[in-house]
Amino acid sequence: MSRVSLQGQVAVVTGAARGVGELLARKLSARGAHVALVGLEPDELEQVSARLHTESAWWHADVTDHEAMARVAAEVKDRFGKVDVAVANAGVATGGPFMDSDPVSWRRVIEVNLVGGAVTGRAFLPALVASRGYFLQVASLAAITPAPMMTAYCASKSGVEAFAHSLRAEVGYRGVGVGVGYLSWTDTDMVRGADRDEALREARQRLPWPTNRTYPLGPAVDRLVDGIERRSAHVYGQWWLRGMQGVRGYLPSLIGGALGQREMKALAARVTGRGLGSGLVGAGGAADEKERAAR
Repeated sequence: MSRVSLQGQVAVVTGAARGVGELLARKLSARGAHVALVGLEPDELEQVSARLHTESAWWHADVTDHEAMARVAAEVKDRFGKVDVAVANAGVATGGPFMDSDPVSWRRVIEVNLVGGAVTGRAFLPALVASRGYFLQVASLAAITPAPMMTAYCASKSGVEAFAHSLRAEVGYRGVGVGVGYLSWTDTDMVRGADRDEALREARQRLPWPTNRTYPLGPAVDRLVDGIERRSAHVYGQWWLRGMQGVRGYLPSLIGGALGQREMKALAARVTGRGLGSGLVGAGGAADEKERAAR
């Protein structure tokens, strides 16, 4: 697939204060794109914007808020004149047994990851139609395979994958490309936050190779940038994820069958009733909880 030069294009990145979003913004700017940063951490967003090589601006907004994101979309269009790329990257996570999970935290993962991706798409699609642009929805390995103690995250990422595929069928004839970005465990605040809990860390380590490793952030984001330049329908942050597509039909039976049950039995005494899943993990999760507490 031929590449589209990012020089002079305008890209919007949600969840841009840290992790995947922050590095993606920097790499898009290095390719010549003007970048609009969206997130919940004003100080961090301002610092990211100041480090970019091209014109940029930032907006403090919750991606689940329709009115706020519509306002952001209008202001981005006024500031830059157009939008060529929008990346729905904002995401949060919680972990632990579903039966012990906090309903508020569990629901918030669905709201930010799934509803937030759809709200982002709704806000920026008119501008993308005008520019015949590209919308990238960041999903996860969790969209391809289920995993115990990750019910909210797996449900949300499966949902955004289905949303993006359906959206592609709706807007492709209008010149808008829609892609799904798949990332395995990548070295971000979210993954490091989950790993601080010994039981969650061990549960992940018990997954079969190569799904149990943590992968460096830089190469994964390089692959996302490459996918944006190619307007790819599928973008794989780690090379082996492409191969997972061919076996994904077998994975629910494998994970939900003897393998998953054996691993959960080994961990049950250490996770049951411990309050795992009572909050969002990582610095981004803390920022989301702080934002909601302030309302």
